[in-house]
Amino acid sequence: MSKVMTKGNEPLPKTLFSRRVREGREKEQRVMDKKSNLILRNESGAALVVALLMIVILSLIGIASSSNSTFEIRLSGNKRGATDAFYTADAGLVSIQADIANFSASYDAQTGFKGNWEGVVTKSPDNFNSFAFLSPRKELKSEFTNQMLMTSSSPSFSKPGTVSFTAPTVVRMVVDKSVAPRGLGVSAIAFKFNYYIIDSIGYDQLAQGLTSSQCEIREKIVRLIPTGS
Repeated sequence: MSKVMTKGNEPLPKTLFSRRVREGREKEQRVMDKKSNLILRNESGAALVVALLMIVILSLIGIASSSNSTFEIRLSGNKRGATDAFYTADAGLVSIQADIANFSASYDAQTGFKGNWEGVVTKSPDNFNSFAFLSPRKELKSEFTNQMLMTSSSPSFSKPGTVSFTAPTVVRMVVDKSVAPRGLGVSAIAFKFNYYIIDSIGYDQLAQGLTSSQCEIREKIVRLIPTGS
């Protein structure tokens, strides 16, 4: 068994030995605590870390603001294009309604269609291919029984010479109905009735290509013609 000896080669008492061991451990602990405190109190580089965090935060805020601005610009552009298309389609509708000559074609159950429009079409889908309808054709085919008379045109509008304007596409239709409309409250004997459908497609006046807006307005019109009886 080894013993701790003094300079005089005499063994140390147990109490003295334990005290020196304890003092050595306490001294070692104090040194470690001092080193830990020095490490914790060392603030070199903290400003760099704070600056990097601020740069990251400000960059994220800038990216979010830029994305939001871009979205708002696109949204306002889409709204402008849709508004242009709507009022262009509405102008085509009003221009047709303003002239009674646009309703010259007619239908009679005994004599059939009358008028110099393009021709009679039936419910066959092929007969609708030449007309640029935006809405489903099945909705239109439900408006007549067997046949209708159709014609397509682009109304002309007076405008300054420097203004570029894409005219709406307007399709006029007279359908094979001649009965009195329900709930109108007029005599079915004193009048005959012609049923028309006006379909107007307006276009965005600025944007072109896939981003341009289109709007379709469809209106049903019944013309009452006195029979004199």
